[in-house]
Amino acid sequence: MLYHFSEESGISVFIPRKTPGREDLPPVVWAVDEAHAHLYYFPRECPRIVYTLCGEVGEENKRLLFGPAASDTVIAIESVWLDRLRQTVLYRYTFDERDFRLLDATAGYYTAERPVTPLSVELVGDLLDKLAATGAELRIVPNLNPLRDALVASSVSLFSVIRFRNARPPG
Repeated sequence: MLYHFSEESGISVFIPRKTPGREDLPPVVWAVDEAHAHLYYFPRECPRIVYTLCGEVGEENKRLLFGPAASDTVIAIESVWLDRLRQTVLYRYTFDERDFRLLDATAGYYTAERPVTPLSVELVGDLLDKLAATGAELRIVPNLNPLRDALVASSVSLFSVIRFRNARPPG
């Protein structure tokens, strides 16, 4: 199954749209696989960084970026988004995989270039509870820019920066 997360509860048909910053794509409907669904347990516009300990990561990078965390995955959001995360009501739409094509296996992204009708929709529930159940460490930081810069300069190879256009400016 594939999923799309929305703060809207009554979408009966998903219509392909242009994606800001992805001029290389035609209008599409986006979906994500189950392994990456937890990356969308956030308000739609919430900027976030997700990174995972895998491959060859130097000891200094482990210490600086993962610290004493018991988790191999860290999800960071800015503190200005915490109240909205607590208050957001989110719905998970389920799709048939046959309606989509794989766009990015690492990120779990799928797209469809035609309208898609969901198989079901359900309330996600308490987002902080859902995130805690993933085993990832949720970090609340004042600004995502220093973390993004540190990750780009590090030996961490598996990280994702989502909705960064909505992050606070550096400084």
